[in-house]
Amino acid sequence: MSSLEDVPIAITMGDPCGIGPEIVAKLYADSAPLPPTLVLGDEGLIKRAIRLLGLSLAVRVIESPEEFHSTPETIPVISLSHLPEDLPFGHLDGRAGRAAYEYIRAGIDLALQQRIRAVVTAPINKEALRLADIHYPGHTEILADFSGTKNFAMMLMNNDLRIILVTIHVSLREAIELLSIESELTVIRLAHRAMTQLGIAQPRIAVAGLNPHAGEHGLFGSEDEEIIGPAIELARAEGIEASGPWPGDTVFMHARQGRFDIVVAQYHDQGLIPVKYLGVDEGVNITVGLPFVRTSVDHGTAFDIAGTGKASHASLRVAVEQAALLTKSFPNSR
Repeated sequence: MSSLEDVPIAITMGDPCGIGPEIVAKLYADSAPLPPTLVLGDEGLIKRAIRLLGLSLAVRVIESPEEFHSTPETIPVISLSHLPEDLPFGHLDGRAGRAAYEYIRAGIDLALQQRIRAVVTAPINKEALRLADIHYPGHTEILADFSGTKNFAMMLMNNDLRIILVTIHVSLREAIELLSIESELTVIRLAHRAMTQLGIAQPRIAVAGLNPHAGEHGLFGSEDEEIIGPAIELARAEGIEASGPWPGDTVFMHARQGRFDIVVAQYHDQGLIPVKYLGVDEGVNITVGLPFVRTSVDHGTAFDIAGTGKASHASLRVAVEQAALLTKSFPNSR
């Protein structure tokens, strides 16, 4: 492999009972050019998806990324599980949860060894993980834990918005309790880092308030004045163009109109609702702070349509394209 562009991106197949195998197959059947990619998944279930969709694709099993070479109408797969091909669509299954977890773990290891260019993840199901006795709330926490990453954040973006989260997969009560000046400042810094990697030299970062009207000077809560505001001031002292706290009911509108490059949201639904309201097909999830590039689709396993062939691969394509773009400016890229 002579250059960065020759190193493959690894796509983890996601929960085998969900739409992951189908959107992977559709991605490779798409006529649009694709960066070098391989799949970490299950050979048999990828073949099942190809048959289900009536596609003229072949599967080539490889043992390592070093065996990768691009072949038209062929999906290169490192097969890490051997689940039964009659595994039911759209059902919670501990075997599927375990397999999805193993795909992620393999992606992390290969990325840390710099044997792949980036990790792109298809959706997993948190309940299936739990059935497999794997107690992580989602991809982000698995990736951070096994890469030894302390400071990380989830960023979501589409054609209209970029959002980064201070807290992720916790209850709303716990999210409020976790807020601190340090956690706010860390995510503001991560937002700045992510935007500069995307080519924005001096990103404009808006920080959303926690409470209605950003607290209305303490009338509706003290967190905005006592935690978020001081963190913004510290970030500005470092030369970061951060502002706020802005009322959460208007800041995303202003960002969409071009006033800000990214919004720091305080909790999961505050950030994800505006992004997903605009549609998930062009959305992508990026984990900021990892020692490698990771992007993901902006949707779930869609058990309700798994096995029907209706799932769109648009978000997966955007995730692959963004991964390829991000690696060009990523500090550890070779």
